[in-house]
Amino acid sequence: MRYLKYLFLLVGLGLLAFVVSEIEIAQVIERVDLVGWGITVILGLYLVAFVIDSFTWHMTLTFIPLNLTWLYRIWKVRMVGEVFNSILPMASMGGEPVKAVLLKKYYDIGYREGTASLLIGKTINMLALVIFLALGFALMWASPVLPASYKVFAGIGLFALGLGTALFFFIQRLKVSTITGNWISRWRFTRGVEKVMHLVRDVDERLVRFYTRHLRRFSWAILLAFVNWLVGVLEIYYSMAFLGYPVSLTDAWIIEAAAQLVRTSTFFIPSSIGAQEGTFLLICSAMTGSPVAGIAVALIRRFREIFWILWGLLLGAMFPLKKPSAAR
Repeated sequence: MRYLKYLFLLVGLGLLAFVVSEIEIAQVIERVDLVGWGITVILGLYLVAFVIDSFTWHMTLTFIPLNLTWLYRIWKVRMVGEVFNSILPMASMGGEPVKAVLLKKYYDIGYREGTASLLIGKTINMLALVIFLALGFALMWASPVLPASYKVFAGIGLFALGLGTALFFFIQRLKVSTITGNWISRWRFTRGVEKVMHLVRDVDERLVRFYTRHLRRFSWAILLAFVNWLVGVLEIYYSMAFLGYPVSLTDAWIIEAAAQLVRTSTFFIPSSIGAQEGTFLLICSAMTGSPVAGIAVALIRRFREIFWILWGLLLGAMFPLKKPSAAR
C-alpha cells in the first residue's frame, strides 16, 4: 500500500507536468495577480461551506445538542481530520479514524457512536453530491460548447458514482455487514469473528436507527449538504470573474460538477493532483476559449486547499495542549 501511494503520487505529478506544459506559466501568474484581495472572498466562501459541512455531520450525532458550542467542537475536529483526507489516497477516508479518536479523547463520544456518525455523514455527502452532479450533467448535456466526448465520459462517471453511492447506502440500511459477519462466523475456522461481531451489530443498529427514526433530520442534512456543494459553484463563479473570465452561474455549475466528479473518481491520487488541474484545463478551455483560465482557477483552488490544510495542522497541534475531559 505504501508503494502504491507513491506510485499514484507520481502518476498525479506526471499529469500535472503534462498540464503545465500545455500553457504559459507567465500568463497564468499574470491572471492570478488580478485576483488580489478577491482571494478573501474565495476563502470566505469555503469557510461557509466548511461550517455547513460540519453542521451536517453535527446533525448525525443525535445525542448532542445542536448549539454553537458543539458546532465549534465538531468544526475543529473536522478541520483536523480533513487534513488527512486531503493528503492520503483513501477516498477521503484517511482522516475519519483521526476524527473518531479526537471525538473520544476530547469530547467523550464513544468510538461506536463516532464511527456511525462518520459513516452517516459520508453517506449524506455522497447522496447530495450525486444529486448535484446529476443536475450538473443535465446542464452539461444542454451546453452547446462542450464536445460530445466530454458528455459521454461524464455520464459514465455519474452512473458509476450513483451506483456506488446507492450500494454504500443499502449496505448500511439492510445491515449487510451484520448478515455477512453472522454467515462467516458459522464456519469453525472463523469463529473468532464473533468477538468483533457485536461491535459491527452495534454500529449497524445505530445506522439503521438514524435512517428510520430520524428521517426528518436525515432529509434536512441532505439538503444542507446539497447547499454546501452549491457554495462550490459560487466559488468558481467569483474565481472566474476575478480572473477576468466571467462565466454564468450555469457554466460555473458545469465546471464545478466536472471537477468534483473527477476528484471523486481519482481518489487514489493524493489530493487528485494533476487530475483536478487537467479537468479545469479542459472544461474552462471549452467554456472560455482560454486554457490559461483553467490553470489559473485550479491554482486558486490549490491555494485555498493549502490554506485550509495549514489551518487544520495548526488546530491539530493545539489539541494536545488541551486537557482531555468529558464534554457532554
